[in-house]
Amino acid sequence: MGMPKYHAVNGRLGRILIVDDEPEVRKPVVLSLLDARYEVVKANNGEQAIEALKAEGNALMVDTILCDIRMPKIHSIETVSYFRTHYPAIPVVVLTGYPDVELAVCLMKRGVLDYLVKPVPMEELMTVIKEAVEQHRLFMNQFVA
Repeated sequence: MGMPKYHAVNGRLGRILIVDDEPEVRKPVVLSLLDARYEVVKANNGEQAIEALKAEGNALMVDTILCDIRMPKIHSIETVSYFRTHYPAIPVVVLTGYPDVELAVCLMKRGVLDYLVKPVPMEELMTVIKEAVEQHRLFMNQFVA
């Protein structure tokens, strides 16, 4: 894995919001992200994810959202639509155990960066996360310069 094109902030490569209601899925992903020097914000469902983003300063600090599709509380399309409407600059990557071509197309049309099917090889997931974070950083740098 090569060096990122941006400088790490406080030694981290970016902040990832992971939204998944299954601890047995979330835990290894979180550990892999932490090992790869990402900071992680966790949410068990779409409602918690929205609250996490609304928390003071979090939306400005999240570089990518990794979101499961089938979760309790708020339907996946509603959650993704909320992210795209309120936080259009933050890339959203969908991770699901239920492949559905029609849903994948629908989500991609709504602005989802990638649609991954569980179990996804961790190397592939890390590549997608890295690209999403880089995309977000490039977008944000346009406004800082």
